[in-house]
Amino acid sequence: MKLIIQIPCYNEEKTLAVALAELPREVPGFDQVEWLIIDDGSTDNTRQIALDNGVDHVVGYTKNQGLARGFMLGLDACVKQGADVIVNTDADNQYNASYIPDLTKPIVDGKADMVIGARPIQMIEHFSLTKKMLQHLGSSVVRKVSHTNIPDAPSGFRAFSREAAMKLNVFNEYTYTLETIIQAGMKQMAVTSVPVEVNEDLRPSKLVKSISSYIKKSIITILRIFVVYKPFRFFLAIGLALFSLGMVLGLRFLYYYLTGDGQGHVQSVVLAGVMMGIGFQTFLVAFIADLLSVNRKLLEEVQYRLRKLESEPRPKKE
Repeated sequence: MKLIIQIPCYNEEKTLAVALAELPREVPGFDQVEWLIIDDGSTDNTRQIALDNGVDHVVGYTKNQGLARGFMLGLDACVKQGADVIVNTDADNQYNASYIPDLTKPIVDGKADMVIGARPIQMIEHFSLTKKMLQHLGSSVVRKVSHTNIPDAPSGFRAFSREAAMKLNVFNEYTYTLETIIQAGMKQMAVTSVPVEVNEDLRPSKLVKSISSYIKKSIITILRIFVVYKPFRFFLAIGLALFSLGMVLGLRFLYYYLTGDGQGHVQSVVLAGVMMGIGFQTFLVAFIADLLSVNRKLLEEVQYRLRKLESEPRPKKE
C-alpha cells in the first residue's frame, strides 16, 4: 500500500519547509509514504525548497492556474505514481499532520472513499465570529445538497481512495473543497469525517481574500454543481414556479371576469400567458438538461476507465 501526501503550493517559500517538517514518513497500513508538491506557477523559491526538504515528486504549471486546477493535477499525478490513498494538506501548516493516520484509517479499513478532517471551528482563535458563522452555514448547505454528514466542508485536510481520486472532476476554478464533497455525495461515494486539530496561523488565507467574495463564489459553486448533477429537478422547480404564477394570474382574471369586473384586468391575462409560456419552455429545458446529464455520466464513466488504464503499469517488453 502506498500513501502519497500532496500539497498545492503558490509562492509558499516562507512556510513550506515548516509544513514538510511535520509530515510523516511512516503511517500505519502503508508500506510506502511519499510526498508530492504541486507548484502552481510559483515565482519564488517554492520548488527548490520542496526539493531541498526531501519531496519525492514535484509537478506543476508554469503559470498560476488556481487552487482547484492544482488540486486536480496533484490527484492525477498521485494516481499515476501508484498511490492507493492520497492525503491533501496545506502548505501553510494549518493542519496538524499527526492526524494523517486518523484520516487514512477509514479508507484503509474499507469504510470510506473520502475522509474530511473536521477542524474545531469554534475553538480557532484567529477565525473571526463572522467567518465561524459562515463556515457553519456553508457546511450546512453542503450537507443538504450532497446528502452527507460533513461538519467542516471547507476543510482542505482530506484523504481520498485511489478509486475516488479517479472519479472526481472539478469544474470550478476557485476551490475544490465544496465541489468534491457534493460530487462525491451525488456519485454515491462513502464520505465521512474525523476530528483534527490545527496549528498556529502562519499567514493570512490566500483563498478567502474577502468574506463577501467567498460567499458569492461559494454560492455560485453550489448552484453550479446542483445544476450539473440535478438538472431535471433544478429546471423543473423553476418551470413549476413560473407556470404556477401564471396560473394564479389567469385564475385571478377569470374570477373578475365571471363576477362582471373583467375590464381593467387584461394585463393579468397577458402576464399569465407570458409566465405560463416561459414555464412550459422551462419544462422542456428540464428534459433536455436531463438528457445531457445522462450523456455527461457516460462521458465520466469513459474518463474514469481511461484514467484507470493510464494508471495501470504496462508490461515490460522483452
